[in-house]
Amino acid sequence: MQYRRFGKTNLDLSVFSLGTMRYLASEENAINTIYKGVGLGINHLETAPGYGNSEKYLGSALSNGLPRSRQQLYITSKISPGIPAAKISEAIDLSLTRLQTDYLDCLAIHGINTQEHLDNVLHSEYIKALQGAIADGRVKHLGFSTHGSLELILAAIHTDLFAFINLHYYYFFQRHAPAVALAHKKDMGIFIISPADKGGKLYQPSATLQQLCQPFSPLEINYRFLLSNPQITTLSFGPANPEELEILSKIADKTEFLTPAEQETFHRLETHASQTLALDYCHQCYACLPCPETINIPEILRLRNLTVAYNMTDYGQYRYRMFENAGHWFPGNKGNKCTECGDCLPRCPHKLNIPELLQHTHQQLNGKNGRRLWE
Repeated sequence: MQYRRFGKTNLDLSVFSLGTMRYLASEENAINTIYKGVGLGINHLETAPGYGNSEKYLGSALSNGLPRSRQQLYITSKISPGIPAAKISEAIDLSLTRLQTDYLDCLAIHGINTQEHLDNVLHSEYIKALQGAIADGRVKHLGFSTHGSLELILAAIHTDLFAFINLHYYYFFQRHAPAVALAHKKDMGIFIISPADKGGKLYQPSATLQQLCQPFSPLEINYRFLLSNPQITTLSFGPANPEELEILSKIADKTEFLTPAEQETFHRLETHASQTLALDYCHQCYACLPCPETINIPEILRLRNLTVAYNMTDYGQYRYRMFENAGHWFPGNKGNKCTECGDCLPRCPHKLNIPELLQHTHQQLNGKNGRRLWE
């Protein structure tokens, strides 16, 4: 296991962090999973009050003894941006009680997804409550997670209020590259969340994707894309059981720059997508927005890109069905809400027939609404 400095927090974190959203089958399973992860060298554990019994189970693991002491482990939990300032101290205390510890190494504002969220966090009373928890030692470092737009993320970084960021950024979703660069410039710790699941359900890859990634697995090549970037500190790894941690012994020390073979794999993926999608390839420039019907056109067409180019239909359906079902966590209407107004057409530099592509994607990916992972 390799370790990297988590920005201005000066914590040396393992390049893989243990996400605790999926180990909830039982307390015994959770404890065994945490024990296995810490034994493999993981020293950063991420939880949240909203992840079922995650905090409680992690607290049980800490009290039962782990291969590292509490002082050798770094724990991140979260707090809502919408919570009243007067309730912040109580919420932190409840997390500490469930975790059976007297301090959090890191506290993340959980989901600064809208401008309203950011405005609320920047309110003087909210900041005062957070600063109080830092002053009395219950919280060491403050950061935020986000599912918001790139513009909102950059604005949050520019506040200089935060020491770290929990961010969605993967090989198959590189829209947030400017946020990675700005956070690094600000000396923030950069924690990439859900690279296996939100990054493409890469633990269940299509046969097409597996073939294109040979001699690597799709999951491995995505991890290498991220770990080869020295600006990124750590990646979330969210196992459902101890057995899923076995892959770490293969990849947790591979943090060097991309090898020629890996570079060739990425070139092969890009060439295949370009040739397969041809004139219908969405380049993710976001010039089509805003949409009068609040359709998240770029994201829908990104899912279409992946479905058509790599047969990532399962992932495409999983994400597409979140539209209109997850609020600010995954905003935007589905493609069938397109009225063919034509507002986006002159703005697309590649002259895509966007209304037609939206309808096609809806027909291919729509179905029963999905649920958030921990539901």
